Amino acid sequence: MPRKNDTGAPTGTHRTRTTDRRRLLRREVPGTVGLLADAGDFAAMCGYGSFGFDHHADYADYLHHVDGLLRSLAAQGIHITVTLFDPEEYAEFCGESGLDPDTVEARARFNAELAGSGALLPYSGQPIDELVPLLVDEAVRQATWEYATGVLAEVGHCADCGEDIGHASFDRATDALKRLVAGAGPGHHHFVCSIPTETQQLVAVLHADTTDDSDAPPRVDAREGLDFVTVLAAGLALGGPGGLVVRTTGSGSRDRVHGWRLDRGRLTALSAAAVFDAYCTDADTGEPVAPESGVEYCPGYEVDAPGPHH
Repeated sequence: MPRKNDTGAPTGTHRTRTTDRRRLLRREVPGTVGLLADAGDFAAMCGYGSFGFDHHADYADYLHHVDGLLRSLAAQGIHITVTLFDPEEYAEFCGESGLDPDTVEARARFNAELAGSGALLPYSGQPIDELVPLLVDEAVRQATWEYATGVLAEVGHCADCGEDIGHASFDRATDALKRLVAGAGPGHHHFVCSIPTETQQLVAVLHADTTDDSDAPPRVDAREGLDFVTVLAAGLALGGPGGLVVRTTGSGSRDRVHGWRLDRGRLTALSAAAVFDAYCTDADTGEPVAPESGVEYCPGYEVDAPGPHH
């Protein structure tokens, strides 16, 4: 029978066993760390006395301590995800929830909210200077997908046939991606789709690998595929301008670049000359850029079957 102290609490071996079991259970409880992505966000949080950092120039020191925290939690076997902590969103959250923003508890509540809805990256030992840009890219990716999804949900129905244009555009984009990958042939393919809208530029990137075996399906990341199809579908649904290019790298051959333009809800193949002009022109200045050696600029191929909403 285990010994007890004067308070009735177990001592000795029983207490050690209890502590060990709680540590094991702690490993099954995931954690979320909110990360301030730049010095400006860090400076905004320095205005809270409970934050723990009070000098705007301490951002590098802050990152050093976050890196140490992540490594410490990972060493304990705890699954950690990292998310962006936005001070403006935090202030709005506290105002809507009736919380005092200058408290640790409020920040913990906000982090818990982000864990359910924000852009998250699993921590796997990445150095902090690599983790920050990866997290920013993930936040941009999620924001792009959410915006494109909103476009598809709000575009409405066809005035002629009553069909949901967003749904039809998503189906067309899915079919177009299959044709894009199949037409690119064997090799590693890097697709980029760019859609300008009234408020922002939507950009989606997709990587695919195909082989000479016609029975082998292409290797495409499911998340990338969904993002790419959603952005392309938004471009088709809006009916405005846009562009799509694919660069293919194959074993023992020159890289090939194909291109298309979006116009009035249709993907139209570009000529080889148009692809060359697009690739060899600076997008910001309009000045010509020297063509890359070892790259073949090719015309696009048919990928978008005509639909009722063109």
